[in-house]
Amino acid sequence: MNTGKLLRTVWLCCGLLLPGLSLAREAAPMAADVEIEKRMVAISEELRCLVCQNESLAGSHAELAQDLRREIRKMIAEGKSDKEILDFMVGRYGDFVRYSPPVKPSTWLLWGGPFLLLVGGIGGLVVFLRRRKDSPAPSGLSEEERRRADALLERTDT
Repeated sequence: MNTGKLLRTVWLCCGLLLPGLSLAREAAPMAADVEIEKRMVAISEELRCLVCQNESLAGSHAELAQDLRREIRKMIAEGKSDKEILDFMVGRYGDFVRYSPPVKPSTWLLWGGPFLLLVGGIGGLVVFLRRRKDSPAPSGLSEEERRRADALLERTDT
């Protein structure tokens, strides 16, 4: 493909894409009331998407996340408080749905697990290093092995 034809193709693609960009605008909020939308976003940022699990409910594009945001909007419109909505979600999906679950016996492992893994890793590293220090140093080659190695090296050099 020559340069002129390539340039014409690029300009044609740009010409076709640019009018579409002029029609782009900010997405309208899903709720008719801006205050309801703001509360829904604040609540859903505290909740984890059950499909993505690494995203908040507010940032997820999964269908379940959209359904849960719709449910939150409905509960807000019904006049429920933020605490009631969060309690409903925890009651339905468990403490896992919250990004910062409460500290209680059922979540102790969740809160303490990373520290236990860190302590276990450090302990394992200490044991490994001590065993490595106490093990005998590898012995060098015997005289016979050295002669054989030299003979093999001389054969490959020629």
